[in-house]
Amino acid sequence: MSDHRSSAYGRIVLKLSGEALAGQQGFGIDPQVVDRITEEIKAIHELGVSLGVVIGGGNIVRGAIASQHGMERVSADYMGMLATIMNALAVQDLLEKKGVETRVMTAIRMPQLAEPYIRRRAVRHLEKGRVVIFAGGTGNPYFSTDTAAALRAMEMNADVVIKATKVEGVFTADPATDPEARFIPDISFHEVVARDLRVMDASAVSLCRDNGLPIIVLNFDDPGSVRRAIHGKRVGTLVS
Repeated sequence: MSDHRSSAYGRIVLKLSGEALAGQQGFGIDPQVVDRITEEIKAIHELGVSLGVVIGGGNIVRGAIASQHGMERVSADYMGMLATIMNALAVQDLLEKKGVETRVMTAIRMPQLAEPYIRRRAVRHLEKGRVVIFAGGTGNPYFSTDTAAALRAMEMNADVVIKATKVEGVFTADPATDPEARFIPDISFHEVVARDLRVMDASAVSLCRDNGLPIIVLNFDDPGSVRRAIHGKRVGTLVS
């Protein structure tokens, strides 16, 4: 491991969407995409930073959408949490093949597959230089994996949450649909809430705001973007 003193952040929680694992196929797990994602995670880990990862489950089940189609919200959300565990195992498998020591910790107990999430144990894994993948969301329905990322970052005493997306950062509107959308390099938590900008969901944003935890939103498809952010370079949008 290299010396992380050259980096701006000593401990980070990286939030990946489940959709990121699906690649062009839009559903399920694309092994080639997971290969690329794990290469990036390995490179981040090799900087010597302490790294936790939270993965969504939207490539398999999106609880909120399933509930809109008539499924009970609680059942739909638990299905989404199980999807995050499947994603975590896929990422763990490839990381371990690449020589990165990894632990999956789940908010829903599944002792055959992964360790239960225990805060002190998770901190110990990070101190030992392992990548910890936090799966199963918060373990509670009605909370997104964004909120899980904010919560785990707080519990791990992380310096920053990095939300990996498909766009450069935060915009005034959705850049995919609005050609007038402008990129915002810096924004306050208050402004994110007041303008209802979709950085993370509201409970995640308020959790970070109340505890003074900065969020960086950046484009994960841009190779090395997370590493540049860790080194203190201006990448994406800083929410603080």
